[in-house]
Amino acid sequence: MDEGYPPPRPEESGLIRVLAPNPSPMTGAGTNSFVVGHGDVAVIDPGPAIPAHLDALLAAVAGRPVRAILVTHSHLDHSPAARHLADRLGGVEVLAFGSPDAGRSGTMRRLAGLGGGEGVDADFIPDRRLVTGDTVAGDGWTLRAHHTPGHMANHLSFEWMEARAVFTGDTVMGWASTMISPPDGDLGQFMASLDRLENLDARRFHPGHGPSVDDPGARCRDLRAHRLAREAAIFAALPDAPTIPALVARIYVDTPPALHPAAARNVLAHLVHLVETGRVRADPHPRPDARYVQM
Repeated sequence: MDEGYPPPRPEESGLIRVLAPNPSPMTGAGTNSFVVGHGDVAVIDPGPAIPAHLDALLAAVAGRPVRAILVTHSHLDHSPAARHLADRLGGVEVLAFGSPDAGRSGTMRRLAGLGGGEGVDADFIPDRRLVTGDTVAGDGWTLRAHHTPGHMANHLSFEWMEARAVFTGDTVMGWASTMISPPDGDLGQFMASLDRLENLDARRFHPGHGPSVDDPGARCRDLRAHRLAREAAIFAALPDAPTIPALVARIYVDTPPALHPAAARNVLAHLVHLVETGRVRADPHPRPDARYVQM
């Protein structure tokens, strides 16, 4: 293992967090990979295919049988290590919702020219597909899948039934709000996923980035309020700033310029949602270079 690699961290009984060494403005301290279980285990989000990280995951597994490798979504900081880890473990199944475009809404499938595709693991294909309600279980643990699109269409969250905890991937993060970049990201789906996660009444969220969340309901409400406030700011600014670059310059005044491209993708997501719900019109149709007017 590389010198200075962050050691695996026991989060609670039956759970080890292994932090991938991929810090960035978009990932925070790095991607959280998790090993769940005692006698046998599951690995959630193996992360990027970094050799030292794969070694750290194998050390955290500590020779125990691995029942499955579960992937919340197919972004390059979450899924590429899955196949490498499966091979090193002798062919363990990789489970996820599907390929990168699985689960896209009808709106996103109809629209063209949206760009996007940031950080997508385009080659990802699971061995077996999970949908809402499917479970994976081992000795004393059960993980139930929930489809929680919004950050990405094929996003799953995994409810750890015995611990009343949920592995939320990037739908709910512990350090920032998530990026929503159409057509992979969909604000309408994201808001519905927040409702779904809040209604699970979990005592703790374990996100894909950042620390654990010990008040899941409050975190979901805060993220919902943040999006509604951003939507209101965009709607109010439209008469004087009818394009995405103008909106970013007006609304994201305290955001470092290096993050303005990500901000522009979030603004596009809001505008697509406003068009979809009949409050804004796009000329000629929703895309990054369109002009937008209030209805």
